Amino acid sequence: MTYRPVPDYHMHTPRCNHATGTVMEYAQAAIASGLTEIGMSDHSPMPDDFDKPWRMDRSEMPGYLKEVEQVRDALKEQLTVRIGLEADFHPGTEAYVAEMISSYNWDYVIGSVHYIGDWGFDNPDTIQIWDTWKIEDAYCAYFRLVQQSAESGLFDIIGHPDLIKKFGHRPPADSVAVKEAIEAMLQAVKKADVTLEISSAGLRKPVAEIYPHKAIVKRAAELGITFSYGSDAHAPGEVGHGSDACLALLESFGINEIASFKQRQRTMQAITHD
Repeated sequence: MTYRPVPDYHMHTPRCNHATGTVMEYAQAAIASGLTEIGMSDHSPMPDDFDKPWRMDRSEMPGYLKEVEQVRDALKEQLTVRIGLEADFHPGTEAYVAEMISSYNWDYVIGSVHYIGDWGFDNPDTIQIWDTWKIEDAYCAYFRLVQQSAESGLFDIIGHPDLIKKFGHRPPADSVAVKEAIEAMLQAVKKADVTLEISSAGLRKPVAEIYPHKAIVKRAAELGITFSYGSDAHAPGEVGHGSDACLALLESFGINEIASFKQRQRTMQAITHD
């Protein structure tokens, strides 16, 4: 089934040190794919050189904003370009992140968890650390952090909500502890009224699966939690990737709207077919 394009709110620039392409190239790729709205959301600066090789420096923020603003203004008749940020949730950095968010009138802020303590669990360079963890414990620790990110009030969207599965590590299917951690996370998302991201990025990773798992989508649907879509594009050719599969998964659980944002205000639009 083919769906009418929805906003793709998750894409990066070379400032994060692991993406390619200019903002204009991402925008042109979106137009060529039939999208009418996108949002740039590069990896935010963090304090004390946290995860420095994988994100922009604070000194690069003005250039990032200027580039996105210029493309937004140049293409306003062809494409709506929103200005966002993907900020990490990492306990102890909340004050820095809050200050950074307050420094600009963002359209939305994605909150993502990439670290458990000092372990970048989704970094291929540290994949060997998985061997030192009980998978069930890693999952529980991860979902507790995602829960806290929702409770923090810092973010509009929770990014790739089960990124912990990226390399294909799976806890026991009958793990009560993991199920409870996921339920607590979803209850926090519902209470905070933040949006979950349905992300096609996992389709391009070893797990070869949409983020989040269909069981999480099903429970989120039961709770009335809203979703936005993101490709997590790190190259222009990835813009809009897997959107039909993501929308089909949402629809399979009765979700027929997708979130869009402007100046941190959420509106919902219908998911429709061509």
